[in-house]
Amino acid sequence: MAIELVKEKYSGPINTVEIGGGSSKAVRIGGETTLPFLFEEGGMPNPPLIALEILDCEPADWPEELRSPFGDSLKDPVRWAIKCVKDFGAKILCVRLQGTHPDYGSKGAGHAAGILKAIVSETKVPLVIVGGGDDERDNDILPKVSQELKGENCLFGIATQTNYKTLTATCLADGHSIIAESPIDINIAKQVNILISDMGFNPAKIVMHPTTTSLGYGMEYVYSIMERGRLAAFIGDKMLAMPFCLFVGSEVWKTKEAKESGSSHGVNWEITTAVSMLQAGADLLVMRHPDAVRVVEKHIDRLMHND
Repeated sequence: MAIELVKEKYSGPINTVEIGGGSSKAVRIGGETTLPFLFEEGGMPNPPLIALEILDCEPADWPEELRSPFGDSLKDPVRWAIKCVKDFGAKILCVRLQGTHPDYGSKGAGHAAGILKAIVSETKVPLVIVGGGDDERDNDILPKVSQELKGENCLFGIATQTNYKTLTATCLADGHSIIAESPIDINIAKQVNILISDMGFNPAKIVMHPTTTSLGYGMEYVYSIMERGRLAAFIGDKMLAMPFCLFVGSEVWKTKEAKESGSSHGVNWEITTAVSMLQAGADLLVMRHPDAVRVVEKHIDRLMHND
């Protein structure tokens, strides 16, 4: 006697968020009606995407294993971006404005905007733009950068529970999407989305960053929080129906295991972390090593085609 598998059907879809479409070809993330890759239970109209991450300044703490694929282009963010697109096939880029942070030179908004406009002009791919991580500097610089890129429909971050108003108002005025961050807490994740929406921001332009860790550093907890959020969205919670964005590369390459390996260990660490996050529901992965990206993209393609 054949065993009939139990199949779940959900009523609430994940929002579809579009990034790009100005000078670049737009890409879409989200739109699922099922848990990852369970195609007999629902749909995944948009495959998960991978953004290669670059900095607006030469990275000071990247190990040689991570630096070597990019060579001298690390000294010039625009050349670096071009290499990511032409040599490594990046369809979307994440630019971290680390050089604007007080610890990395306190570069101004003009410097950041000039780099970003040149990257858009030279690569024609959508951009994810993340501040340097200093709230005061980000609140000063990101609005000016946002205005310079008006019409490009970028994805800007990071908005948090204590620092969301300036970036929300900026993205609302200039037509960009926004990344809402929470510290691996489903209740705070929902609260940040509500706070941003209460300012008149369209929930369909919010992407959630639940924060993450790398393999071996508590990833199981991140996985469970993401899964809880996704299930809540599927049964109708519209304030959790946002796609997930995870900064896998930055988390992996700051670990001792990745930095000190001196071999392909760091690449494998990034691959394994990324694949795990895909199964948790990641829609957009921000990664660093092109070899890791290549493997994970092939994995996504196999899963999407049920191979």
